[in-house]
Amino acid sequence: MSFENILVEKRAALAQVTINRPKKLNALNKRTIAELHTAFDALESDPAIKTIILIGSGEKAFVAGADISEFSNFSMEEGKRLAREGQEKLFDFIEQLATPVIAAINGFALGGGLELAMACHFRIASENAKMGLPEVSLGVIPGYGGTQRLPQLVGKGKAMEMIMTAGMISAQDAKDCGLVNHVSTQEELLALAEKIASKILKNSSVAISAAIVAINANFKEGIDGFDAEIDAFGGCFGTEDFTEGTRAFLEKRKPNFPGN
Repeated sequence: MSFENILVEKRAALAQVTINRPKKLNALNKRTIAELHTAFDALESDPAIKTIILIGSGEKAFVAGADISEFSNFSMEEGKRLAREGQEKLFDFIEQLATPVIAAINGFALGGGLELAMACHFRIASENAKMGLPEVSLGVIPGYGGTQRLPQLVGKGKAMEMIMTAGMISAQDAKDCGLVNHVSTQEELLALAEKIASKILKNSSVAISAAIVAINANFKEGIDGFDAEIDAFGGCFGTEDFTEGTRAFLEKRKPNFPGN
């Protein structure tokens, strides 16, 4: 795959997607969003890829926000369309991928950048990372799912404070409130992401995909997450991975899952 604003690298079952606009601090514009959608769609369709790491280029930013110049003159209807199309094309799309996505936050993750990280299945950050949703300082609110995903991760009160103050929090503060899972030095960030990915790769990709569906169901209006779990749990019983996993356990050996 060849892109203008992102890089895609495959290493066996692991893929790395790098947002590559360092002069713009990797800000999201329409082209970058479209390229990310294309890349994630292709990786999801590649049976060899079992885990994806998303990171920004350079040492300053994961994604420092959206490219404001693209929408500063939009009307109300254009603003709604921008948010809806962006959510459907990229943010909701990543959240619903069957392939786990780890956000490696290597610097500023602000506005649309933090929203992108929150759409990933979980996040790790470097010590220099700063995170926030500063949209209200521009007379607007987060439009790519930030008002929904941030409370899910840090709680309503903390999310209200972060959004209303438009402030940034440190990587350690993000870890303390549950926004990120781990903090490392910038030099060790990618190695940490790969280490976690290696643990994921040892397990059943079929079961992991089912777990993603069940976990996400808990946050969807009108869907009973417990029922979704029951359906996904039962569905696992009809897979080759379940047969191999349970057989390996009973035979006291490591499993060799068919898809791995």
